[in-house]
Amino acid sequence: MEAQVYHIPVMLQPSVDGLNIKPSGVYVDVTLGGGSHSREILSRLGNKGRLFSFDQDEDALSLAIAAGTQGSEPDSRWTLVRSNFRYLKNWMRYYHVEAIDGLLADLGVSSHHFDDASRGFSFRTNAALDMRMNKRATQSAADVVNTYSREQLASIFYVYGELRQARRIADAIVKARSQKEIRTTDEMVDLLLPMLGHGGDRRTDGDVPTTAKKELAKAFQALRIEVNQEMEALREMLNAATELLRPGGRLVVISYHSLEDRMVKNLMRSGNVEGQVEQDIYGRVSSPLRPIGKPLTASTDEQTSNPRSRSAILRIAEKI
Repeated sequence: MEAQVYHIPVMLQPSVDGLNIKPSGVYVDVTLGGGSHSREILSRLGNKGRLFSFDQDEDALSLAIAAGTQGSEPDSRWTLVRSNFRYLKNWMRYYHVEAIDGLLADLGVSSHHFDDASRGFSFRTNAALDMRMNKRATQSAADVVNTYSREQLASIFYVYGELRQARRIADAIVKARSQKEIRTTDEMVDLLLPMLGHGGDRRTDGDVPTTAKKELAKAFQALRIEVNQEMEALREMLNAATELLRPGGRLVVISYHSLEDRMVKNLMRSGNVEGQVEQDIYGRVSSPLRPIGKPLTASTDEQTSNPRSRSAILRIAEKI
């Protein structure tokens, strides 16, 4: 399986450029995916450089292991870590790494997850309502939908999906599941469409109305974030990265929705994801990081060739 089939990288060159790589440095790619960012980092490292690549998806790791060779020998500079990036600090301690020179995070969902119908990430094809990035995890999207309280569901759709109809959606889910558990993506779509003002009717070809797709994507995003505990994991990873970076080290993050980007922006400006600014006696902001340049977006050509890149925002910061 080719890497580009698994995942099309977003802003590959600008993001790796942002790391300002030193050939002998220690770097971390916390979102391996198809491996394109990791391979680009490796291409810029010398013999003494090291790269740690994280992914909790066994498909990504299998692909990387197959590609991560120099000739017939494994690349000794490259260490693959099958884990959620929230455990970054623990794994660096395990590998006796006290400081790193840069970390790259391409957040969100790999193209593979949307394209593989069996994973249940997309509303476009019918499948089990799953959405687990880590197949070993015990809680699926169906578990969330069928066991969470009305209040919990409303909060998820409002906070993570930014849907104004969050309470109506939660009420509809609770009512529907009292008759029959909601187990497939199609069942979820059929339940959501009336709440989004589309009467619950699909087109004759089985597709959903174009006007409903954006809001359906938000609802599915909300469930995915909850299933994978993405906000909590991101918070822990960003805090650990800030601590691990040595002075002059770079933090490079590509985010895809406002919740992620707000946390990243806050961290880079204030030193914490909450955005609480601390100042010294002279009124100067006290932060361990300083933003490098302005936030970047994908080029027009990239947005045309890879629609997923349209919502991407790239931010870079340096450890002071």
